Amino acid sequence: MTAMTAASGENRRRAGTKRRRLGGVRPDAAGPVFVAPFLALFLLLFLAPLGYAAYLSLFQHRLIGGTTFVGLKNYATAVTDPLFIRGVLRVATFFVIQVPVMLVLALLFALALDSGLMRLARVIRLGIFVPYAVPSVVAALMWGYLYNPSFGPFTQLSKVLHLPVPHFLRDSWMLGSLANVVTWEFVGYNMIVLYAALRTIPQELYEAAAVDGAGAWRIIWSIKLPALRPALLLTLLFSVIGSFQLFNEPYLLQRLVPDVIDSAYTANLYAYSLAFTGQRINYAATVSFLLGLIIVIVSYTVLLTANRRRVS
Repeated sequence: MTAMTAASGENRRRAGTKRRRLGGVRPDAAGPVFVAPFLALFLLLFLAPLGYAAYLSLFQHRLIGGTTFVGLKNYATAVTDPLFIRGVLRVATFFVIQVPVMLVLALLFALALDSGLMRLARVIRLGIFVPYAVPSVVAALMWGYLYNPSFGPFTQLSKVLHLPVPHFLRDSWMLGSLANVVTWEFVGYNMIVLYAALRTIPQELYEAAAVDGAGAWRIIWSIKLPALRPALLLTLLFSVIGSFQLFNEPYLLQRLVPDVIDSAYTANLYAYSLAFTGQRINYAATVSFLLGLIIVIVSYTVLLTANRRRVS
């Protein structure tokens, strides 16, 4: 009994010491205390602005009468706004064209690096990833110079070779030109994500496949690609968000071809123009909320489709 009492006293002493080390906070309360700073910043910097934007979207500023409550009238206007619809359809087309090309290139580079047969693999990996480290503003300006039909290097080379001058910035080529810029920027990032996923595959699977006589292509199809499904889904979700939020590239190239890229070329650019050029803050908040809703719907559709295929 004396030993048990002594042990109990020792445990209480250790618990008291632990509470003192935590600054008087009980061990079961330590988690919420550590999470509290993040929650405070999350509420202050994310939820509060989001709530304020939702509040603004329910009002309308008029020359006569000032700011008045209109409820969901702004949303009813936005869903029939041809400029907003055109911008959403354009970025949807951009997503369908650009994302498959980008992810296929990233997958090929990741598989090539993981094969171990490529010479100077570290240098090549760094070279592919470097464009992601370039700010999107700098990338857009650089490609704007390359695309320029007046003094760009493609134009100069075409003149030297007596070939037709390529007009990368004309209306029929613009979406493809933007897709090329974004692909150049983000192939390296997606490649690193996929390559990291490949490096987590147990070596025993490769050894078992080799014993069974599987070749390189069979290993890729039966081992590597199935293991890459979660990583591919992650990159696809990031691409959905990035595509529908397309802004920097068209905004900067607009200075070169204002007759091709207007203020509503993309939905994000349209919301920006409404807020900072047209001073229609309330309607800009409405357009932004609808764009966010579209992103959520598309992302959820991608997740639902992927989960159904995995179950089947």
